[in-house]
Amino acid sequence: MKSSYKALAAYIEPVNQLNDGMEVKELLGISNQKFFQNSHTNTIDIDLQTYRIVRTNQFAYNRATTRNGDKISIALRQGNDCIVSPSYRIFRSKDENTLNSEYLMMWFRRPEFDRYARFKSHGSAHEFFEYDQMSQVELPIPHIDKQREIVKEYNVIQNRIALNQQLIQKLEEAAQAIYKQWFVEGINLEDLPEGWRKGTLEDLYKFQYGIGNTNPNNGGQYPIYGAGGVIGGFDEYNSEDAPVIGHMGEYCGKVVFAFGKHFVTYNGVKCLAKNESLKWFSYLTLLSKDLMSNTRGSSQPFVSYDMLYESETVLPNDEMALNFDVLAKKIFKQINFKQLENQKLSELKDLLLSKLATIEN
Repeated sequence: MKSSYKALAAYIEPVNQLNDGMEVKELLGISNQKFFQNSHTNTIDIDLQTYRIVRTNQFAYNRATTRNGDKISIALRQGNDCIVSPSYRIFRSKDENTLNSEYLMMWFRRPEFDRYARFKSHGSAHEFFEYDQMSQVELPIPHIDKQREIVKEYNVIQNRIALNQQLIQKLEEAAQAIYKQWFVEGINLEDLPEGWRKGTLEDLYKFQYGIGNTNPNNGGQYPIYGAGGVIGGFDEYNSEDAPVIGHMGEYCGKVVFAFGKHFVTYNGVKCLAKNESLKWFSYLTLLSKDLMSNTRGSSQPFVSYDMLYESETVLPNDEMALNFDVLAKKIFKQINFKQLENQKLSELKDLLLSKLATIEN
């Protein structure tokens, strides 16, 4: 242990409050991206009184590390009280004036922590990172004023990213609204305008599953896309300026547009536009299909080629589609600009996290 590092055991304490009397109704899970999310647990015939309560400024984590990717599912609760699975572990800082919870959460976001937790996990068929191992985590704990200063700097970056993300969402919603106004609202499928016809997504795209069942992340320059979005960087690419569809699992059917060169794993579907001049018309048509609500498979939902190619749509005349693309291109240019800004801000955020290891008391 570095001389300036201290074990968490002296600074945190476990919490084990069960949901007796059904005090809390909101059931959540934790993503390996380290935030709380809606739980996919089927709660029929489940006694939620056995679930654990997580209150504001408390940490919860999934102690099971097997089949959880490279990251540990841990998050700091900053919203209303919620409940989580009985298998999760809950803890809190003993004294916020000694160890700031947000500062500690910054440490948990470091890839070095994830590697440490995976290395310290034990078990045969399934590996677990227990509270005893968590309490042995070592980190620099500077004066509380320094911790708060670091957290403030981090939050400025994080808030800017969130603001840009909100703007990106509004711009994409605006593009979708214009698409609906031009090609959906008031359109009679049995009496299409002159030059329009019924078709399928096969008229717009050739679909291909990505490559590799594992994440090839090596910190390379090209973003790696899995089912839910970017999951790392690789020094090779297999797609460029094209949509990616979640192939299987939790994000099955999710559609995102990947700007620039990127690498798509087998958990994603590459969408190769048949007419680059209709790039944005094709993408917004794909979004309009709401693929996440129409996936196949029960235990493991997935998107099949048949499902994609057979998805019906309306195809306007070329002139109208081209005019729409000219308009939509301006919107997506702004989206791309904001995404590039967020990429640089994320790099700055990662740099700040890396510097935590060298902080002096």
